[in-house]
Amino acid sequence: MDLFRRHTNAVVNVAAMVVPLGVAGILVPFRSSFANTAAALVLVAVIVAIAVIGSRTAGYLATISATVWFDFFLTRPFQRLQITHRPDIETAVSLFVVGIVVTELAARNRHHHQAATEQSDYVGLIYGLSELAASGAPALEVIERARTDLIGLLHLRSCRYHAGLSHRARLRIEHDGRVILGARVWGADEMGLPGPEIELLVHDRGQTLGRFVLTPTPGFPVSLQRRVVAVALADQVGAVLRPRLRSA
Repeated sequence: MDLFRRHTNAVVNVAAMVVPLGVAGILVPFRSSFANTAAALVLVAVIVAIAVIGSRTAGYLATISATVWFDFFLTRPFQRLQITHRPDIETAVSLFVVGIVVTELAARNRHHHQAATEQSDYVGLIYGLSELAASGAPALEVIERARTDLIGLLHLRSCRYHAGLSHRARLRIEHDGRVILGARVWGADEMGLPGPEIELLVHDRGQTLGRFVLTPTPGFPVSLQRRVVAVALADQVGAVLRPRLRSA
């Protein structure tokens, strides 16, 4: 999926540079009868389309390309990167500024939409595991469901569960989502989880019942929010295990 996203972004970035050139070229036969402000609006529409389907980088590239080709093809002197008329200068500057603003608005909207989608997914993970636990499913089934959820949530290479405490000090995810590396806090989310292995303890009412041993994917960013959700999943497992351990 990430490889596909990178490929898609690369294609859109190329389109961001080429499409404004093509549109400006199409407008060349009409430049004597088509107002430059109208041509600029057409190019703004192109920028909007690219900014919506692409990334912030694609929007910037489209803005720069549209401004350059507007100058080159549609303002006097033609076929030169030079503008001699003040109204054309104002139009070109406005085209550039509007393109940047539109790109930023599209990027922010995309970020908010992605955040809302992720929030919904997180709630779904916790709810799904709690429903499984409440249904009286065997503890092993609940653990396996949590293990699978953790792999997807934290982008892990693998994950396994062990009962009881660890016999040696390991990296661990604290209950507040912080990653403890020895005596210090691992704070660089963009670098991904440290490895080769990291523990996520399973607690219930202050007692440690077991631990998930996580094998991270090197360099894959894992946000604090994702780690907090992982702790919530581990707590669901703890809530299932403690009553059954007490009755065993």
